[in-house]
Amino acid sequence: MFAVKPYCMDNSIQLALKDWIPYKFVTVNDAECCRWLYLGDTPFTAPFFDETISHCRSLPENSQLISTLSSPALLPDWAVQIESVAPTAIIFHISRCGSTLVSQLLALQASSIVLSEVPFFDELLRRGKKEDNNDTLTILKAAVGLYGAKRNGQERNLFIKADSWHIHFYKELRQLYPAVPFILLYRKPDEVLRSQQKNRGMQAVPGVLEPEIFGFNREAIVQMSLDEYMAQVIETYLLAFTEILATDQLAIPVNYNQGALEIVRIIAAATSLEINGNEMEAMQQRAGFHAKFPGQVFAEPAMQQPVPAYLEKAFELYDAVEKIRTATKAQ
Repeated sequence: MFAVKPYCMDNSIQLALKDWIPYKFVTVNDAECCRWLYLGDTPFTAPFFDETISHCRSLPENSQLISTLSSPALLPDWAVQIESVAPTAIIFHISRCGSTLVSQLLALQASSIVLSEVPFFDELLRRGKKEDNNDTLTILKAAVGLYGAKRNGQERNLFIKADSWHIHFYKELRQLYPAVPFILLYRKPDEVLRSQQKNRGMQAVPGVLEPEIFGFNREAIVQMSLDEYMAQVIETYLLAFTEILATDQLAIPVNYNQGALEIVRIIAAATSLEINGNEMEAMQQRAGFHAKFPGQVFAEPAMQQPVPAYLEKAFELYDAVEKIRTATKAQ
């Protein structure tokens, strides 16, 4: 029960689904459905994908009077009929460590699709913990194909910036994409925590995300302060990084302090991404501004406070990841 613009209905799936994406699950008459969103000519250049969704919902094709629904089971059949770009790399991160700016720089290339923290992907991954994993992963891979559809014919690369907690879905994502480089972006724990203190994300507030994602006990987290909780979240991220780097040759550790342009160069080398002179010049100009507020020049004072006891374990793991990175770089 999918509805699109009338003139598309008699043409191929490729044309009928052009500029449409499934963006959330809804229940209609006791049946689970995907609600679709019309994109028009909106590019995927906003810092976060929910901003793209907010913009597109104002388009007339997305009026609540129009029913744009389908069964989730149809996504795999439709995705194989769409000309799309396979993932070039997936960027994992521990939050507030430059991933947004890096994704913004990559999005300056007309040949690159950048999907930054897509809510639909997150919903599928998290529900996969509760339901039939195989079916969920099949739908997730189809959704990635639909989001990576070629819309202007120039697209050759697809970068996915995951949510920070998606590192705990590493096994599922590696199962789907065994040959795709995974970028592991991290930063000093006290700097991450300071940023979260200013504006806390979903992962920084106990109970907003399922504690099981992090391996937490529900009763135990109630006793923690917000900073103690976030410190333990960071621990889980960095511990996962160390475990992945021990076995995965396609996992690449990158430190925030290497700088956004150098991180892009590392990603380019790992993925054979070509960046021409004009694109690099545009990236250099963009790199001097705030990732989430492109009109603001970025400036951040260095940390000078002593490390609190609840961050000590996180720093041990940070040092372990640093040791792996520097050893790898030296080879």
